[in-house]
Amino acid sequence: MAAADPTLALPDLFAGLPASARLLGLDLGTKTIGLALSDLGRRIATPLETIRRRKFSLDVAELLAICDKHAIAGLILGLPLNMDGSEGPRAQATRAFVRNLSPLTALPMAYWDERLSTTAVTRTLIEADASRARRAEVVDKMAASFILQGALDRMQAAARAARDAEEEARARSAM
Repeated sequence: MAAADPTLALPDLFAGLPASARLLGLDLGTKTIGLALSDLGRRIATPLETIRRRKFSLDVAELLAICDKHAIAGLILGLPLNMDGSEGPRAQATRAFVRNLSPLTALPMAYWDERLSTTAVTRTLIEADASRARRAEVVDKMAASFILQGALDRMQAAARAARDAEEEARARSAM
């Protein structure tokens, strides 16, 4: 029997966070893990750094040290779905990473569909005339930022919609 998925739905992760707390976005690759950091208000994602993958225990030790250093309250992990929405080997590897990470940290985790994130970042870097070497150096942490910003934007939009619905309900009840 497969192990239960330890991640939360994105709204559930956000609902359980303190008012002022940082999130860390992760772009898991086979050779590197790109990291991005949110601001305390969870509005802006900024590329942070790239971890060179070696061995799971070493990668996780480095990741958790970064989480401690930046007082991270939750993780947003890019889930590399196929274009048709199915899960291939990379998505399965991401889920396995999360299953192995989960017993080692109490940080809540959520997935974000990362389809085309690396492609979008690479295109932006090419348009900015970044050299191939520079693109290779920054693409993973920028992809992590793209992933995290997508999740932050989704939750900001949901919060705005909830506020608007609340105001509309109050206005109707005042009539």
